[in-house]
Amino acid sequence: MADHEVKMIILSTDNLDESIKFYSDTLGMGLKFSDGTHFAALDGGPVTLALATEIDHPIPGQVVVGIKTADVDAAAKAVEAAGGGIVKGPYDDAHERRAVVYDPKGNGLVFYSPLAPK
Repeated sequence: MADHEVKMIILSTDNLDESIKFYSDTLGMGLKFSDGTHFAALDGGPVTLALATEIDHPIPGQVVVGIKTADVDAAAKAVEAAGGGIVKGPYDDAHERRAVVYDPKGNGLVFYSPLAPK
């Protein structure tokens, strides 16, 4: 695996059910899982297409790229040192370590790394 691997594209939605229906019925993307009424992951082939409401979206209203990395903290520091910014983190959620950042042009990124099982 590369140091940083694009694994997810996160889109905003204000109606998760409608968005799931569109991407499933219109584009044939199977539902991988849904977390209540605020987050869903669809099978986009090698990259997961995520749909998120304002509750779970890292930067609501923007398309955000999810990048898997072994060292979330180092990746966030590197972005900041190169002229980007940190929106949130690095922090641990229930399943992974994350940092929400933006590149020097304002594009949103989420670096993440799965946490070790407890």
